[in-house]
Amino acid sequence: MKRTTVVTGGAGLIGSALVWQLNREGVDDVVVVDRLGTSEKWRHLVPLRFADYLDAEEFFPRIEREPDAFGEIAAVFHLGACSSTTERDASYLIANNVRRSQEIARWAFARGARFVYASSAATYGALESEMREDLDPHALRPLNMYGYSKHLFDHWMRREELLERAVGLKYFNVYGPNEDHKGEMRSVVAKAYEQIRARGTIELFKSYRNGIAHGEQTRDFLYVKDAVAITTFLARTPQAGGIYNVGSGADRTWNALAHAVFDALKLPAKIEYVEMPEALRGKYQYRTVADVRKLQQAGWNRPMTALEDGVADYVRNYLVSGTVLGNESGSASSPAPTFSATR
Repeated sequence: MKRTTVVTGGAGLIGSALVWQLNREGVDDVVVVDRLGTSEKWRHLVPLRFADYLDAEEFFPRIEREPDAFGEIAAVFHLGACSSTTERDASYLIANNVRRSQEIARWAFARGARFVYASSAATYGALESEMREDLDPHALRPLNMYGYSKHLFDHWMRREELLERAVGLKYFNVYGPNEDHKGEMRSVVAKAYEQIRARGTIELFKSYRNGIAHGEQTRDFLYVKDAVAITTFLARTPQAGGIYNVGSGADRTWNALAHAVFDALKLPAKIEYVEMPEALRGKYQYRTVADVRKLQQAGWNRPMTALEDGVADYVRNYLVSGTVLGNESGSASSPAPTFSATR
């Protein structure tokens, strides 16, 4: 008898890529949970194989009313949450990112399922180095309510002594196909592509720190295909437990990312450095990079996709054509599209 896998947030960026990855691994007895609303997220589901789709507002009352409604549960990947770092409604974030997460965690553990959930690198706050999973959690200071909501759920999992029997994933800067619905929360790769298409240039924030040139601020950029491969790897690794950083382990500059987008389009680089809003300057991170030693100790030894290769694949095979993951053709070596660098 097949055992069901549940993926919440299954139509989103990481969630739909996770279902895609599960399909590649031969898993298709999947229940996808999300909130489609009036967005175009439904397009992300079209090429994927799964047993059923439920809206979150249908799913949560159902597992409370009928805990065994989906039979035996192999794994629950809980990625469904508000991911907007600019969301200011703290009550909404607590209800959605903390209370709902507690509900599904209790349900998963009661079913004997493997529980894997999305935490966030935003829980590290303003740290620019030593971003390790073994830091004192009480010393972390998230900079926004989104990060704090993720931090609160990590705390609850630890307090309930559930954390070491689960896997919490602190995703860093994930980019890739199926993020078109995210608006201002899209990756800079997606935004940069739109800027080039509109006016032939990419805008990056100026640096306000001595010794760091404009555009030389860094981030740990992770291609979504790597993110989901790591996610399923940890899910099926019995000895893996607790919180894991999910990043490339390399810090790359915004300039490098911008050049990668131009290179993918075979266009000369044109970068404009713009003023950073005053409200951001005091809490802007000039460097983030995941310490991935714990991930490696769990047995992950696959090389990460280089930024240039990930950007080329994303731009050429998805952004240019508007293709969703699973409907692609060709590869990152496909001929670049031809459009003018200026409008």
